[in-house]
Amino acid sequence: MPAFQSNPVSPSKLARTIKKYPLLFGAPLCLIIVGASFGMQAFTQTRYDLQDRKTKQISDEQALGLGKAKKKLDIREEYFRLSAVSNDDWEQKRIARPPGLPEWGVPPTEPTVPKNAKP
Repeated sequence: MPAFQSNPVSPSKLARTIKKYPLLFGAPLCLIIVGASFGMQAFTQTRYDLQDRKTKQISDEQALGLGKAKKKLDIREEYFRLSAVSNDDWEQKRIARPPGLPEWGVPPTEPTVPKNAKP
C-alpha cells in the first residue's frame, strides 16, 4: 500500500464535476482563446492601417515634387571623378618595433632555465 492515498477523503463538488465532465472546464477556455484572437484582429488591423496611412503621406509629398531639387546620380561621372583624385599625398613612415621583437618578426627564443632552478 502506498504511503499517501491518491484520492482525497472528501473531494469537493466542483472537483467531482470536473473529473466527471472535463469538457465543462476545457471548452470555455478554448472558446475564450479563439474569441480573443478574433477580437485582437481588429486592433492589429488598426495598427497596420495607421502605418499604411503614414506611408501614403510620404509618397504624396514625393509626388508633389520635393525630390526634384536633387541632382541625378550618374555612375560614369562618379567613376571618373573618383579616379581623378590622386593618392600621392601620403608618405610611408616606419613605426618603432616593440622592445624584444627582432627585425623580421621572428619571436625571441625562450630563455634557458638553469639546471639548479626549481620549477
